[in-house]
Amino acid sequence: MDAEAGQDVGAAGVLEIPVWDPLVRLVHWLLAAAIVTNGFILDPESRLHEFIGYAALALVLVRLVWGVIGPRHARFAAFAPNPMAAVRHIRDTLAGKKTVHLSHNPLGALMVYNIWGTVLVICATGLMMGSIAFFGVEWVEELHEAAFVWLAISVALHVGGVVLESKLSGVPLVRAMIDGRKRVGSSASPR
Repeated sequence: MDAEAGQDVGAAGVLEIPVWDPLVRLVHWLLAAAIVTNGFILDPESRLHEFIGYAALALVLVRLVWGVIGPRHARFAAFAPNPMAAVRHIRDTLAGKKTVHLSHNPLGALMVYNIWGTVLVICATGLMMGSIAFFGVEWVEELHEAAFVWLAISVALHVGGVVLESKLSGVPLVRAMIDGRKRVGSSASPR
């Protein structure tokens, strides 16, 4: 183990680098569960749908605060939104260049901000629909539904991107979001 970096050198020279802390992982999986439950399982008119919406809002807000005060890889500085870097990442990937990012890669960073922003829009419109001022207002309901459709598309793209990035980079990203450690070849130069 490299005590300085907190890295374990495993079989075949694979580095195991602690990246995702327990709060990041908990928020990720609970938010995923809330999206699936509210979007595909529960009746949108149910009280439980509303409760899970509040929970999703709380999860995103906690994660946003953690992006400011949390550990290094959880902070926004580790995955600042940068569309040009995302374009370069796509270009490099298509050219066969392997780059390992300890936090989110530039394209993944944009997706994370997109998902959080979309969840906030869904929660805001959900709250509006329950208020006296906006109850029954058609554009609020339509925005709520359109935002969920966009979220479903985004989540599908996110999952597809994770699978593709895992295959191309050789880094098991789902496993990293379960145990918090990215496994990268010791010859890789992680960013």
